[in-house]
Amino acid sequence: MAIAATISVPLTSPIRRRNSLTLTGSSSSSSTIQLSFPKYNIAGLCPRFRISASAASSSMSTQAPQKVSTAPTSFLDRREAGFLHFVKYHGLGNDFILVDNRDSSEPRVTPEQAVKLCDRNFGIGADGVIFAMPGIDGTDYTMRIFNSDGSEPEMCGNGVRCFARFIAELENLNGRHSFTVHTGAGLIVPEILEDGKVRVDMGEPILKGSDVPTKLPANKDQSVVKSELDVDGVTWHVTCVSMGNPHCVTFGAKGGQNLQVDELDLAKIGPSFEHHEMFPARTNTEFVQVFSRLHLKMRVWERGAGATLACGTGACATVVAAVLEGHAERNCTVDLPGGPLQIEWREEDNHIYMTGPAEVVFYGSVPL
Repeated sequence: MAIAATISVPLTSPIRRRNSLTLTGSSSSSSTIQLSFPKYNIAGLCPRFRISASAASSSMSTQAPQKVSTAPTSFLDRREAGFLHFVKYHGLGNDFILVDNRDSSEPRVTPEQAVKLCDRNFGIGADGVIFAMPGIDGTDYTMRIFNSDGSEPEMCGNGVRCFARFIAELENLNGRHSFTVHTGAGLIVPEILEDGKVRVDMGEPILKGSDVPTKLPANKDQSVVKSELDVDGVTWHVTCVSMGNPHCVTFGAKGGQNLQVDELDLAKIGPSFEHHEMFPARTNTEFVQVFSRLHLKMRVWERGAGATLACGTGACATVVAAVLEGHAERNCTVDLPGGPLQIEWREEDNHIYMTGPAEVVFYGSVPL
């Protein structure tokens, strides 16, 4: 069962008033429909919201049977002037606003508008806005993303899985499919599997310190592996990896025992890593706890987004760093706050493969 309606949100400064949720449908029944979003709090959304939810990722209850239906494809095909139609997806709680931008090589919203759209109190709420754009240099599609602070990262691992599912919906693809995607981090190849999960060939990790980039001196074959970094008076051991975007991975402070990631105050320590002078392009930071050589737990402070529930490129960088430091094998489960990812760093081709879910949250439109 799908519930259809429209989200309407102003991008101007909001005026506080009573929240309301309006549903419109084709049924003649007068029964009240109650929407339940287990992982999303819609109570604080702007009062002009009207929401369409997918039964695949939301639980719904009705007081009496009634039919309310819509075809997601027809919703996405709507092109009213002045409105942005979108689908919200999440990958392990890392959530994104997906925009069909296949008719233009320029994003349909500005970075400033993206900031407002991502606001969790006065906007839709998301970690970023992703645009599905025409392919470049022979690729099938181009993916661009604006973070919730308006900055543009090179790539996003959870985002590219959501991107793949979005393309499958736009193109009405069923079953197993793969395609090529141009990103700021280079060529990415996602594959939708039979179980609905997405496996992504993330390419080769970049280990040369100056290319990550980091100003920390190389200490192992031009790489920065288990190097010392002073952050607010504490010396941390860090390994630097780029997955097309920079990552600083740490398994703990110098002289400390196995890191207990749930005890960290990310809001306090994360910005100090992100803006550290040793990272000229800023950095994403992964704090990692080792359960076994096949099982890691990670929390992340993302550049431009802060603490998020998951980071796909960060999970990839974590496994690379764990292998380089001798903590883990090349095929690991990485637990993130939003759930697990399976990461494999294949020795035969040096590529990293990430497998995980991507799910629809709701469909909507917003005046620009």
